[in-house]
Amino acid sequence: MSYSIPSVLTVAGSDSSGGAGIQADIKTVESMGLYAQSVITALTAQNTLGVYGVFDVVPDFVCAQMDAVFGDIRPQAVKVGMVSSTDIVSAVARGLSEHAAPNVVFDPVMVSTSGSRLISQEAIDALVRELFPLATLITPNIPEAEVLCGMAIETPQDMESAARILFGMTPGAVLVKGGHGAIDADDLLYLGGSCRWLKGKRVETENTHGTGCTLSSAIACGLASGKEVFEAVLQAKRYVSGALRAGFAMGKGNGPLDHMWAHREAFGSLEA
Repeated sequence: MSYSIPSVLTVAGSDSSGGAGIQADIKTVESMGLYAQSVITALTAQNTLGVYGVFDVVPDFVCAQMDAVFGDIRPQAVKVGMVSSTDIVSAVARGLSEHAAPNVVFDPVMVSTSGSRLISQEAIDALVRELFPLATLITPNIPEAEVLCGMAIETPQDMESAARILFGMTPGAVLVKGGHGAIDADDLLYLGGSCRWLKGKRVETENTHGTGCTLSSAIACGLASGKEVFEAVLQAKRYVSGALRAGFAMGKGNGPLDHMWAHREAFGSLEA
C-alpha cells in the first residue's frame, strides 16, 4: 500500500542555528503532516544572538534547484522568504512564473529578530516589482510594512492604511502582522477588498526567533491542504501561538519557538 501527501516548497535562506529560515520552514511543514521541499537562496552564519554573515547562492543554482523540485514532486504551495539580492529575486520570480507555481505565500524578510539587516534596498525594490505580483498572500510584519509603505505604523488605523497601500502592490491578499511596539498581537488580513482583524493575545516571551518564517510556512501548509486564505491564516495563527506558549528555552538570545509543541503535548513529553 502506498500513499502521497501535499508538498510545500520553501524558498529561503538557511539558518545555521535551526530556528528560522529553511530549517524553521521544514520543521513547520513536517509538524503539520505535509512533505517539505526546499530551495536555498543563501547561507547564513547566525544564532540566537545575531547574524554574523550571509553568503548568497549563485542565481543559476537557485534556478536549478527550482527546476529539480518542480520537475519531480510538484508542490501544492510555495513559501518564499529571504531573497537578499536583485539577481536572486529575478531567479526566484522566473522559476515561479515558468512553473506556474500555485499558492505562493511571500514573507518579505528584511530584518532578523536580533535586528540584523538581511536584504539590500535594491533587492526590496526588485521584490516589490517582481515577486509581489506572483503572490497569493504577502505577510509583512510592522517594521517591514513601514519600509514598504514609507510610513510609521503606530496604531490599528495605521495598519489598515498600510494594508491598503500594500494591496495596491499585489493581486493577492495582505496580512500585516501585529505584535510590535504598542500594537498587540492582532493581525490584519486585507482580503476581498475589506479588512478583517484577527485577534490574538501577546505571549510574553523573548524566544521569538523565526516567528515570521514559521507563520508563513504554516499558512502555506493550509493552502496546500485546500483551505482558503482566511482559514489557512487562522490555522497558522493557532499553531504559532502554541509554539510561543510552549515555553521553549534554547540559546543565549532570542531563542526559537517549539515547532513540535503539539506532538510533545500529544505524547506527554512536555514537563508540567
